[in-house]
Amino acid sequence: MTGDASSPAARTERGDARAGTGTSGGLPGVVVAGMTALISGLSVFVNSYGVHSIAPPSVYTTAKNLVATFLLATVALMAWGIRRRSRDSVAARFVATTRDPGSPRQAPGSWRTLGPARWAGLVYVGIIGGGIAFVLFFEGLADTTATSAAFWRDTLVVWVAMLALVFLRERVKWWNVAAVAVLVIGQVAIAGGVGHLAADRGELLVLAATLLWAVEVVVAKLLLRDVSPAALALVRMGIGALTLIMYLAATGTLHVLTAFGATQVGWALLTGLLLAAYVGTWMTALARARAVDVTSVLVGSALITALLQAAAGTTSLAPRALGLLLVTVGAGVVIGANLRHSGTPGRDTVGG
Repeated sequence: MTGDASSPAARTERGDARAGTGTSGGLPGVVVAGMTALISGLSVFVNSYGVHSIAPPSVYTTAKNLVATFLLATVALMAWGIRRRSRDSVAARFVATTRDPGSPRQAPGSWRTLGPARWAGLVYVGIIGGGIAFVLFFEGLADTTATSAAFWRDTLVVWVAMLALVFLRERVKWWNVAAVAVLVIGQVAIAGGVGHLAADRGELLVLAATLLWAVEVVVAKLLLRDVSPAALALVRMGIGALTLIMYLAATGTLHVLTAFGATQVGWALLTGLLLAAYVGTWMTALARARAVDVTSVLVGSALITALLQAAAGTTSLAPRALGLLLVTVGAGVVIGANLRHSGTPGRDTVGG
């Protein structure tokens, strides 16, 4: 999916500065990524309670993915209606492509013009990113500790940085290298070192899911030149949910999904809402900023989760203080460097 000067990778590189700066209108991509980190941190905290209400974990993730798909479809339909009245609104940008970096509110083109490579990318995002990777992650989480799983999941920024350098031709600046290094050291500190890592079945499954998601980030970044954030979010969650349903059917657990009580439905609705917000803002951030920057900022979600856990009295901040400080600094460096490059970000006409 890379090649000549007109390829998506080349256009991505040329548009990187403008895509992440906010000069095209709306909030800069790293600011949207900061919103994603807030949602992710809250989601991790909420899911730590919700996952115990529905078993097995694959049924739990299928339920919330279905809710997220419905919510994203509803929001996309509403956004299309708003776009006809206000082409400069947040809703308009959510359902528009960024094929031309100078015209971010360009209407999406026909799906028939995407070509085999784009369709292959959509299949990957839907089946692998939205389906199989989730199964691997939650199966791995069931066989290892939450701390080990979180550590391997948060190595996502390292894999994305390497893949983006090669396939997206993103120029990794000195502050990117410094920020990633600080983020990794911070994650090691939060995890209490790496001596407890066992590379057992559970950890390997989590690592496999993380690698699949890293590839998905690169594929999504390329697709977002021709596909709107709303459309790609729907593909990820919709096809992913269908993949998960087929997995449940194959493992004989589909009946659990149809036997939810009021408590299970409530958790599915709450976590599905958070997942929809996460995916929607994540795709929007990727459409506006470099993959390495967006992924770096997302690591800051660990701070949000830690603060919520401390407020709930489940953990103490003291043992993880140094790690959380480093993560905050690393994410802050990326946001600050991007905003200094872009100047004062513009204000959206709706909710900006």
